[in-house]
Amino acid sequence: MADLRKIVIDGTEIEVDPALTLIQACEQAGVEIPRFCYHERLSIAGNCRMCLVEVVGGPPKPAASCAMQVKDLRPGPEGAPPVIKTNSPMVKKAREGVMEFLLINHPLDCPICDQGGECDLQDQAMAYGVDFSRYREPKRASDDLDLGPLVETHMTRCISCTRCVRFTTEVAGITQMGQTGRGEDAEITSYLNQTLDSELQGNIIDLCPVGALVSKPYAFTARPWELTKTETIDVMDALGSNIRVDTKGREVMRILPRNNDGVNEEWISDKTRFVWDGLRRQRLDRPYVRVDGKLKPATWPEALSAAATAMKGKKVAGLVGDLASTEAAFALKSLVESLDGTVECRTDGAKLPAGNRSAYVGTATIEDIDSAAYIMLIGCNPRAEAPVLNARIRKAWLNGAQVGSIGVDADLTYDHFSMGSDRKALADLAQHEFSEVKEKNSVMIVGQGALTGDDGAAVLAEVMTAVERTNGKLLVLHTAAGRVGAMDVGAVTEGGMPAALDGAEVVYNLGADEIDIADGPFVIYQGSHGDRGAHRADVILPAAAWTEENGLFVNTEGRPQLALRAGFAPGEAKENWAILRAFSAELDAVLPFDSMAQLRRAMVEAVPHLAQVDAVPDNAWQMPEAGSLGEGDFTLAVKSFYLTNPIARASEVMADLAARASARNTAPLAAE
Repeated sequence: MADLRKIVIDGTEIEVDPALTLIQACEQAGVEIPRFCYHERLSIAGNCRMCLVEVVGGPPKPAASCAMQVKDLRPGPEGAPPVIKTNSPMVKKAREGVMEFLLINHPLDCPICDQGGECDLQDQAMAYGVDFSRYREPKRASDDLDLGPLVETHMTRCISCTRCVRFTTEVAGITQMGQTGRGEDAEITSYLNQTLDSELQGNIIDLCPVGALVSKPYAFTARPWELTKTETIDVMDALGSNIRVDTKGREVMRILPRNNDGVNEEWISDKTRFVWDGLRRQRLDRPYVRVDGKLKPATWPEALSAAATAMKGKKVAGLVGDLASTEAAFALKSLVESLDGTVECRTDGAKLPAGNRSAYVGTATIEDIDSAAYIMLIGCNPRAEAPVLNARIRKAWLNGAQVGSIGVDADLTYDHFSMGSDRKALADLAQHEFSEVKEKNSVMIVGQGALTGDDGAAVLAEVMTAVERTNGKLLVLHTAAGRVGAMDVGAVTEGGMPAALDGAEVVYNLGADEIDIADGPFVIYQGSHGDRGAHRADVILPAAAWTEENGLFVNTEGRPQLALRAGFAPGEAKENWAILRAFSAELDAVLPFDSMAQLRRAMVEAVPHLAQVDAVPDNAWQMPEAGSLGEGDFTLAVKSFYLTNPIARASEVMADLAARASARNTAPLAAE
């Protein structure tokens, strides 16, 4: 680390890294500096001038603290440390002047603006501005942009901080927003009036310090002080993004990101942010039993009794769905195995080896991508499977990392060299001499598309051979939020899905909606939405969605995280573990826990690392058995990013986005 430098901020002497900007140094000293354009994850623009401070002995005017580094400061007389003042009369007057200019053209929309109550301009005008205006001329107005179904624009409120332009260009990797014109004619606009084509565009709503960019689906539904805020975990992909769910009564009104540098930094994907309307539609709110070929409403005792009668003395298979919490998977495994049944969580057919955590999770953390010099993508499209992870790979690429891919070539928002699309390219990679790579950090990311074929185990062995030869790290990119947790508790059968269902007379389906169960077995479906699984069911047991119960989810790097209940399930729906506990009593095979705390205690006793919440355990490297590679190209695990689970498929916003994405990807035909 560089030698620290002493500076004096508001009379307090501190030592800081000379590479820091003054605004960062002030934050370390506990001094708040107002800002509109500065954001620590974006490049420095220095154009709002709100962060002005006085540099004693410097120029006779205030300096922008976001654009000046500590090492640029000159020492005081006789080598004394440089002095910064953040609350002098000069600074106060400068801030009032900047605020007055910002408000010259700003409309008085506060009573009807969706940003009201959490608006940076509102807060800073109160704290640093003056309480009157000297401006009497008519205000400037701007045309609103159409950015698509997610972001609503009110460009007359825009203060040209350019945060949205910098985010879309630098983080999201699209070039559809920019600023045109000069002086009073300057305005943020989109290229040729295009709508935004990114899975991360909703983040510009959070970044906008005024009400120029607001959430279209959330508009005029609630004010921030009416909402109950719950910090929880996202399950729309396997990244485990940290989120905050805001509820009003029992309805989820919006979902916002929380900062976690190790997982999602402070970004979330559009599916995570806008899927909440899917929690209201297509919900299962009462039990159903199939009578004479038709599903009829039933009471809980009737449904549990019908399910128990069908299951007693029969060969049972349990299926764990993509959104099931680790506790639910553990409870189902305990119940089904006590009846000598089989249980399986790899419903997509992925050949992930049970018990070998270095093979089904890997050895890399998400943060390892930041420092990687080489990143290899095998059989995955991170832009569709985990957009926030893709933004992290893009950040590494911007910092000089080289990215290669084997598999379907797609627009990933960064340059990458394709080494082929088939298994032969992978075999060549595993035999490659990596002399230059061995000395540097490298990460190989293998997707579920590469592991779901008949030769998935051989593919994984080849990838791990290549990782060994590069002295690198492996990250298995999962697509299901509940998969790693279910693998951890051992919800697997030797031989995978075919072996689990082989000869099964009763299938207990815990929210597995991405598969078709063949005719024959009696199906008990426990889930939250009327999707594919419920259509095939003979008994439906309505369960809570992930925002309606406490649960543990293990993300794609193997980090256990707690999801907390934000609301209550609709109608007669119950929590997943409670349904399984009640059903076990009906079967005379009572599960040994009566509360979530007892269930967790039993689960942690069986799998101790699940107690280390928000920590990534080290996985001992263990090579799986090598098999023979097949032939042919790798497929992709995610066909439509917006429609990957029953909650997303119940959402109108996701349906609109999926239709737009499909239209964009269909090449227009020329008229003959």
